Amino acid sequence: MNVRERFHKTMSFMVGTGDLDRLPMTEWASWWDKTLDRWYTEGLSNKPTPDEHRDLFGHDSWRQFWIRSYADGFPSMEHGQGPVSDSQSYEAILPFLYPIDPLKHCRKTLMQIEPLHKNGDQLVWMTLEGFFWWPRVLFGIEDHLFSFVDEPELLHRIIDDQAEYCLRVIDDFCEIIVPDFMTFAEDMSYNLGPMLSEELFHRFLRPGYDKVISRLKEKGIRVFIDSDGEVSEMIPWLLQAGIEGILPLERQAGCDVAKLRQDHPNLLMIGAYDKMVMKDGEEAMRKEFERLLPTMKTGGFIPSVDHQTPPDVSLEQYYVYMKLLREYTEKAVLK
Repeated sequence: MNVRERFHKTMSFMVGTGDLDRLPMTEWASWWDKTLDRWYTEGLSNKPTPDEHRDLFGHDSWRQFWIRSYADGFPSMEHGQGPVSDSQSYEAILPFLYPIDPLKHCRKTLMQIEPLHKNGDQLVWMTLEGFFWWPRVLFGIEDHLFSFVDEPELLHRIIDDQAEYCLRVIDDFCEIIVPDFMTFAEDMSYNLGPMLSEELFHRFLRPGYDKVISRLKEKGIRVFIDSDGEVSEMIPWLLQAGIEGILPLERQAGCDVAKLRQDHPNLLMIGAYDKMVMKDGEEAMRKEFERLLPTMKTGGFIPSVDHQTPPDVSLEQYYVYMKLLREYTEKAVLK
């Protein structure tokens, strides 16, 4: 079974039908640089690229393409700060936003891997900057939250401009490859829940989602949100907007995939494996897989580290994790 077949059958809830050899094996996020620095001292060789890491460790071949909404010349700001404070500053920075060629930095690679995608050996995943994330890049963290009250007209304009840009990206991308799924980068929850209310979500973000998700569904692309934190409260909002899935479902924030599956039987999920247990050895890692296994058996769920593997995990422990990941992704499809 090839990589794309395995993904789509899993996401179509075909687990346990006899049509799957195992669930997909993926590390959805790139490895933390501090983790890799440790592993280089423990025998990991030649500082391979993220894609070479996946091959080295035995993951399925997934390739993410994050399409940025700014061009060369966009100002570098201190963390949490942004170049926009009002309509005038937004107008001033427009020459560096919404590039004419959104695929400038990845078109060649897309064309190179198109044959692999076509024959099923390469899964392709597109990321767009979402309607909470992108205004935060422009305003900065604190001013973005105030903008819902202080600059509502500008916030609506930014979201509408981003939606139009996303439509252009989707059309250009799909001329080369129709991605197997996409994520809106959002990060709009923290460990106690969403950073905005349901009313603000629908009033400000929903128009952007409505415009873009309809195009994604025309193309047959599965739609996910990427948001850290405790996301349970906002999942009904996402489903109402036509979003089908979510990642990474951080356990330390309280995410419980068994409860989410009970409450939302058709929700697609990626992640949920508690990264904090990996340093504690094989028994602790196996116990975590046992926690996830009943949900894995329901389909529509791909287990993966619930964010980047932390640097307290040794290279040897990571190989143990990979051994168990294979064991449990095979166990999940047994009738």
